[in-house]
Amino acid sequence: MTSPKFLYLTTTGHRSGKPHEIEIWYVEHQGRYYIIAEKREAAHWVRNIRAKAALRFRLGDTLTDDADMTLIDGEGAFPKDDDLITAVTAKMQAKHGWSKGLVVEIAPLK
Repeated sequence: MTSPKFLYLTTTGHRSGKPHEIEIWYVEHQGRYYIIAEKREAAHWVRNIRAKAALRFRLGDTLTDDADMTLIDGEGAFPKDDDLITAVTAKMQAKHGWSKGLVVEIAPLK
């Protein structure tokens, strides 16, 4: 069984305070999820996480995928560990054929 292709990330707008959802490729590594911001700090969702780390997400293959509509509470962070970043970008390259940008970690809250 393959993992869902997309992570649907819901952040709180750093200016508006309103929820914003994006569809993005991801990889799972050591119980956490990782996504990459191609536009790095210019990505609005990165700015949203910098302003408020609390977020929600779900996994699926399409925006309307009913397989798992459950939103998971999580927290975003920006890893600094070079070995972790190397492992994550290698997984992203293998899964999606792309890995350039700012690595963002999403830790599910239990």
